[in-house]
Amino acid sequence: MIDYRSIINDPHAEPEERLGALRDREKPAGSPVSSGEVNNHIHTVYSFSPYTPSMAALRAREAGLLAAGSVDHDSAGAAEEMIAACAILGIGGCTGFEVRVSFGGAFAGRKINNPDSLGLAYMAVQGIPAPARPLVRDFLAPVRKERLARTGQMADAANALLHEAGLREIDFQRDVIDKSMYNQGGGITERHLLAAAAEKLIAQYGKGPVINEKLALHFGVTPPPKIAEALSDPENPHYLYDLLGVLKSGFLNRIFIQPGDKECIPAEAVTAFADSIGAIPAYAYLGDIAESPTGDKKAEKFEDDYIEELFDELSLLGYRALTYMPPRNTPEQLRRVQRLCAERGFMEISGVDINSSRQSFNCPEILQDDCRHLLDTTWALIAHERLGSLDPRFGLFSPANPLGALSLQKRIAAYASAGKDLNLEKPEASAQGILKKLQEGRYQS
Repeated sequence: MIDYRSIINDPHAEPEERLGALRDREKPAGSPVSSGEVNNHIHTVYSFSPYTPSMAALRAREAGLLAAGSVDHDSAGAAEEMIAACAILGIGGCTGFEVRVSFGGAFAGRKINNPDSLGLAYMAVQGIPAPARPLVRDFLAPVRKERLARTGQMADAANALLHEAGLREIDFQRDVIDKSMYNQGGGITERHLLAAAAEKLIAQYGKGPVINEKLALHFGVTPPPKIAEALSDPENPHYLYDLLGVLKSGFLNRIFIQPGDKECIPAEAVTAFADSIGAIPAYAYLGDIAESPTGDKKAEKFEDDYIEELFDELSLLGYRALTYMPPRNTPEQLRRVQRLCAERGFMEISGVDINSSRQSFNCPEILQDDCRHLLDTTWALIAHERLGSLDPRFGLFSPANPLGALSLQKRIAAYASAGKDLNLEKPEASAQGILKKLQEGRYQS
């Protein structure tokens, strides 16, 4: 009997093999129950994740999601497969990438939304039209190269600590590059390196309570009680990700090398590039946090103390949208950024950053009254990507958009209706008719 799920989630298989297995898999009886939820920010193996694009789409569908989007660090390599997988499954699909950028002026010395660096911020470029994918690959190639080199230097620093602890050292080619999708256009992240270090610990000591003892002995790291309990269980299916999270919060700072300006290019350069290809540049709001969904970020202060000043800067830098994660923030934080988005004319895009097997694909918070509008912005994003792939004028923020005279709110509403009208199993084929209806004003209330 063919194990279709293994093929679907095999990063070493060709994308067409994974998609073929997705088509041929044994379907459950009846239709999956719909949760009504969406998620536009699922990481795949093209950055760091337990999921290929096909498996990410399948897990989203099995969780009842109506739409799913891939967002990888320094890469949009998952885009074509993600869109095809979502079509096979009959759910909406969208694509983007995430990148770290530099802020200048008054923000150069501030912690923005990046816990590791001052003056650097995470941002996303969302809704990439299909014809622009090669341009994205070329634009990000120098960034990927710089990050690879820096991660190699951090591997040397990690090896010094591993050697001192009597552990086997990391072979950067075998243990990091070859286990990534770098040679297929994917990105290398700190998580790849920390996973390699975690595997050295597991290889030396096995899984179980001894790991907690060795973390304290060798690296001075004491896992939080909940994580320590998880690491004490050798049957824990998320063991590698739990151990990686501990190393991220208590080991990475000992080997971290600050990225340079060739890796973290100016924010305005990325927003200008996004505009040039008809994509949507979005600032990734973090906000002061107590505990993150992935469990690898400590309680910490970020942008909230100067959020209005930051929004002024985002407008100047050319951002078009804000992306945020409803489960991460308090109702007060959400109301504040929603108000600021309305005042400054920013689109709101939601998505929960999934990069661990422990995380749920569900985000029930998006169904609450203060977040339900994010469902419509997701369908608007999907329509933007499909229609902009046919005709660049129909990007949501194109200066040539025939609906450009409408307010952003009304334009998003029209695009949301258009997105919901797509044939999700044949989105490209149905997009031409949707575009015509949009031109005729059929989606305007």
